[in-house]
Amino acid sequence: MTRSPSAWRSMLFVPVLNERFLARAAERDADCIQLDLEDAIPPGQKEEARRAVMPVAARLAGQGLDVVVRINRPWRQATADIEASICPHVCCLTLPKVPDASHVRAIAEIIDELERERGMAPGHTRLVVMIETAEGLLNMAAIAAAHPRVAGMIVGAEDLAVSLGASPTYDTLYIHNAQAVVAARNAGIQPIGFVGTVADYADEAKFRRTIEQAREMGFTGGFCIHPSQVPILNEVFAPSKGEIEWAQGALEAFEQALADGRGAVTFRGAMVDLPVADRARSILARAAGLADMRAQRARVA
Repeated sequence: MTRSPSAWRSMLFVPVLNERFLARAAERDADCIQLDLEDAIPPGQKEEARRAVMPVAARLAGQGLDVVVRINRPWRQATADIEASICPHVCCLTLPKVPDASHVRAIAEIIDELERERGMAPGHTRLVVMIETAEGLLNMAAIAAAHPRVAGMIVGAEDLAVSLGASPTYDTLYIHNAQAVVAARNAGIQPIGFVGTVADYADEAKFRRTIEQAREMGFTGGFCIHPSQVPILNEVFAPSKGEIEWAQGALEAFEQALADGRGAVTFRGAMVDLPVADRARSILARAAGLADMRAQRARVA
């Protein structure tokens, strides 16, 4: 079973070899679990980690979780990671340090072959692309639209800062994250992330403010490395009860106005015209997608 990454609010990193974290993964309420083969795995343990991916993914998927695998960037490691990860229980790969659109298409071609060989539905495995280098930054729009498998884009703060010779601060990262939202929305994929470093999790109040700002910018979800971040991501990136009630009322008022031959209407002291009605529809669609995700998980768990 594969759910659309468009519903993901929280993507929790879990090292594939850390049994203590894996044992409690289903309790964390993250929308998906991201098994990490990259930074969390020392060079000497890469092969062991690859061997663990499929059984761990099967176990987590059996608990009703969406499973994503972040692979390594160097080609020889990347191809070995892809070979070890393509299976019915892994619904998405995260690609680090994507330089250009051709990189994405080459990986998609490898996945095409593996899905055919393994009797999987074509297109089962989606992709999240990470912008973490100056080259990737210059090619962001093309990367976002590189292939139908691409479902989301994120700016990797730490690696991008290194590539730019900068510090991972709000001022240095804001414009690049804003550009990522534009590139993702233009390509019809999900902008994932926030302005800041994923490693900064100790101050929960600060993290909440960061995520609230990210939602205002147009982001739909984010990565996290600590379970304490999951509830904040899930709450902030979901429409609130008040937002849903407003959207329902605004849309009803607008549709009645259209039936009466008017193109706009006042609702709760503010004008509702076509763009505002579209925003209301988007809120309701988001709420419906999250409800569907929860229902599917309940059926499996």
